[in-house]
Amino acid sequence: MGQVVGFLAFVLVVLAGVHYYLWRRLVRGTTVPGRGRRILTWTLVVLAGLLLVALIGTRVIPSETGHALAWPGYLWMATMFYLAVILIVLEIPRAVVSIVLGRRARRESNRVIAVPVPAGGPVLAQDVEVALDEGSVAPQVDRRLFLSRTVAAVAGVGAIATVGYGVRTAFGDPVIERVPVRLARLDPRMSGLRIAAVSDIHLGPLTGIRHTERIVRMINGLEADIVAIVGDLVDGTVAELGPMARPLKSLESRYGSYFVTGNHEYYTANGPQEWINELNSLGIRSLRNERVAIEHAGATLDLAGVNDVNGAAVNDGPDMAGALAGRSADRPVVLLSHQPVQVYDAAPYGVDLQLSGHTHGGQMVPFNLIVPLQQPAVQGLHVVEGTQVYVTRGAGFWGPPVRVGAPPEITLIELRA
Repeated sequence: MGQVVGFLAFVLVVLAGVHYYLWRRLVRGTTVPGRGRRILTWTLVVLAGLLLVALIGTRVIPSETGHALAWPGYLWMATMFYLAVILIVLEIPRAVVSIVLGRRARRESNRVIAVPVPAGGPVLAQDVEVALDEGSVAPQVDRRLFLSRTVAAVAGVGAIATVGYGVRTAFGDPVIERVPVRLARLDPRMSGLRIAAVSDIHLGPLTGIRHTERIVRMINGLEADIVAIVGDLVDGTVAELGPMARPLKSLESRYGSYFVTGNHEYYTANGPQEWINELNSLGIRSLRNERVAIEHAGATLDLAGVNDVNGAAVNDGPDMAGALAGRSADRPVVLLSHQPVQVYDAAPYGVDLQLSGHTHGGQMVPFNLIVPLQQPAVQGLHVVEGTQVYVTRGAGFWGPPVRVGAPPEITLIELRA
């Protein structure tokens, strides 16, 4: 509980800092004191409130109302993020232009300004002050205001365009990635076995039943031998999201559909067990630190699955030994494990291929540059300590309904000897 509170406090501090930065650049820097600045300031406060409702409030507000409030909050989250990113990138050219404007203003202030002499009277000090003020200070202020407004406009247009593109990508059809994988121990008779892997579907406040129906339709079109759902299927309880999951009953494969828990299954109010029971009723088997033998064309492959690492907090964590120990050494094994980082525990057991998700491929650039701080791979096929690991970008999204640089994915793995 203490870690959760600490994390929430950190998130709130970061959000407050980002909103203050946006206020400095988009409100204070582009307006003069007055009614316009006050309106923009309160607009930013309201948007920040909607973001908090999306992050926290939707867990306690009744679903219909909470889902409606989640939309503006999550869209502002993405827009806020890209506004901040673009403004930070523009800080250097902004600083350079400010220096140039400052030097130009100083040169102009050093010029000899002709002061009209009143007929028959002396030159007064206030005349000189007015002339200096009109000749140097006002243009400098106007230039800086123009610069701030130009930068704000560029950031605004860039952020809105990026988020618009990201929303379209997030709600578009997942990309089918066809990936051939060679396994040294695979019996040649099993060569060509196909596994349709999908992760991070994230049924939740912003998705509907059509999201699930489309994924099922696309997977069935692949005519896979095995379907693997590699965690983070849901962001809510069976009572809330059960109807959205029912199309999964129509999944088609020769040797069955399998599921392993992701971290989000442990974030739901009732825990993962109710979803395990629900999926079982839909014909999807959960691999709970266990394995099954897949027999194909007279050959055998072990398909194993482990719980997500977040389950350890409730005594339901991964057990590699339980899933992998004692098996025949001459048979290849494919492991379903939500987080790529679990490959470090899987490699000593001689796992041939690990299928993972969790990263979303970064979901929104440049988050893809941050993921490697926690995970050994962001997306695609990699070799980690002698074990091949394929990381799918996932078919859904978490938080903002936005994907930039990481389109949704359904993967068709074709095993080859």
